[in-house]
Amino acid sequence: VSFSREGGENSFGVQLQEDNLLGTGQKIDLEYTSDVDRDSLGVTYFNPHFIESFTRLSTTYVDSDDGNEVLLKLDRPFYALDVRRAGGVFFAEGERIESRYQLGEITGEFEHRDEYYEFYGGWSRGLKGDTVRRWTAGITYERDQFEPLPDEVLGGPLPGDRELLYPWIGVEWVEDNFQKRVNQDQIRRTEDVLVGRRAFARVGYASESAGSDRDALIASAYVQDGADLRSGQSVFGSLSASGRLEDGSLQNGVVGAEGRFYWPTSKYSKFYAAVSGAVTENLDEEYQLLLGGDNGLRGYPLRYQAGTSRALLTLEQRYYTKWYPFRLFHVGAAAFFDMGRTWGTDVTGLESDGLLKDVGIGLRLGSSRSSFGNVVHIDLAFPLDGGDDIDSVQLLVQTKASF
Repeated sequence: VSFSREGGENSFGVQLQEDNLLGTGQKIDLEYTSDVDRDSLGVTYFNPHFIESFTRLSTTYVDSDDGNEVLLKLDRPFYALDVRRAGGVFFAEGERIESRYQLGEITGEFEHRDEYYEFYGGWSRGLKGDTVRRWTAGITYERDQFEPLPDEVLGGPLPGDRELLYPWIGVEWVEDNFQKRVNQDQIRRTEDVLVGRRAFARVGYASESAGSDRDALIASAYVQDGADLRSGQSVFGSLSASGRLEDGSLQNGVVGAEGRFYWPTSKYSKFYAAVSGAVTENLDEEYQLLLGGDNGLRGYPLRYQAGTSRALLTLEQRYYTKWYPFRLFHVGAAAFFDMGRTWGTDVTGLESDGLLKDVGIGLRLGSSRSSFGNVVHIDLAFPLDGGDDIDSVQLLVQTKASF
């Protein structure tokens, strides 16, 4: 049973999960969730060694009150740095109701039906020195269709349909510089942290003559790096970019960046700082660049600000204790400050209302029994800006993969 609260909205879930079905390593999951977007009942099956190999089989079916979703994935990944071959197929189909937000409130809705199919293969010469380079190539088909809902306002223009069929090629570099650490993003658990560089780039071309509804160059790239500094300090950064070039103009362009800094201040405490940002260009109209209590600005309603770019700063003083109640949870705590805003006018016509800040305190419960190492966050956040429509305190209860 799970419960979460973020941005003033509650979510509830009931899950039955078996991670080692009949001792075979297969996983099966039955889950009911109810959140601000929809109520859903889903079942997932995962076999990490299909046909007694490193081939993985994963299937998911989700039935929601606004649609459904079907996923199927069969692949053999680069499961180790020295693996020479990879490949797989991925299928996804679904339909759902998409909502548009202004100041944490729904201002429009429309129906979205999507299909996504991908086939790919990969090859590598394996680990050479301390670096591995991997090549991938494949074919992707994606189709998105949109319809207005009867008696519902759109809150902006109806997104245009898209149909893209394109071959692509990608390359990845990974530096073999993994370190074992404790109390970095977990509580009293050993973590494998990539301190070296990882980079990935992919480019494809969709053509009307090959079945797409437009000519488009489709590209994405990602790079991350890390470094150890003096006195146990460490810093990590990442940069990503994606978009489509259509008729000489950039469509659905997104550039994002993130930086994280860790500074142990004592045996049982650590200072953490994170800064992130994103800039968009001609974002597809079914998307919004949002900022609120559900993605980092903890003192405010979820999806509170919207725009064409955003920035967020988080400062935290983290504390780790020896308290281990019932040998179930390792206990930690945090005091934090968040500051962020969006810029520009988004698809709903809303303009940002400026810089927002909050302060707060929180409790962290790191599960020692879960195979995922999840951390329960219980926070009280106090907004320092905004209007009278914002509550003076926000209670957040979340389960995350990190502190």
